Amino acid sequence: MDKIKVENSEISVISNLAGGDYISLTDMAHSQMQEHIIFKWMSLKSTIEYLGEWELLYNPNFNYTEFGTIRNEAGSNNFVLLHLR
Repeated sequence: MDKIKVENSEISVISNLAGGDYISLTDMAHSQMQEHIIFKWMSLKSTIEYLGEWELLYNPNFNYTEFGTIRNEAGSNNFVLLHLR
């Protein structure tokens, strides 16, 4: 994993085998002291649905039944995706 420096903040860059590069949105949010933006984005119903579809396609051990519970609660006012460190 490489890092680039943008306005005195280090941002991770990951290259894939097909030649594409991906930058870390988390690093970008941390650099702006805006970590809450990532938490809010991760709690959006559309984001949860996207992540579920991605897991269904690429994770053979994905627990789709348990995900259904999370998907149904996403978007409600009391839904928060927990962040554990």
